[in-house]
Amino acid sequence: VPEGGGTTVTLQTRDLDGDGPDAPVITVSGDLAAGVTYNGSIELLNETEIPAEDITEEVEEEGLEHQFFFTVGTGLDVTTAYSDKEGTGVDSEGNSLGIEFTLTAGAVSSGTLTFTLRHEPNKPNNGLSDAEGETDIEVAFDIEVK
Repeated sequence: VPEGGGTTVTLQTRDLDGDGPDAPVITVSGDLAAGVTYNGSIELLNETEIPAEDITEEVEEEGLEHQFFFTVGTGLDVTTAYSDKEGTGVDSEGNSLGIEFTLTAGAVSSGTLTFTLRHEPNKPNNGLSDAEGETDIEVAFDIEVK
């Protein structure tokens, strides 16, 4: 959601057969506007259950064991920052989980933005490069800034 209003951009990956043979379906609804800062949030759903189970709550409850990381691919001019607040997306030691974030779109560009959820990362860390742990989820979105 852009700060100050505007068009919401949604990044979504759905893998309805879990570990089955079908690849996840990755969609991006809309393009980012150059010079705009967006407020983002991550929602994880287990849609193999009815009703869908909100896994985001589990990630928050086990906050010391989880953290999201954002990796900007070559050519894409965006920056990201954690914007979690105490009580929502912050572990018991005050470390952000990355459930809430800001994304600032720079100049017109395109590339990938990868979201990675690590299980049992080192905390605090300087990012994915020294977080270690195991990858629970990793998905790359093709993004355009216009």
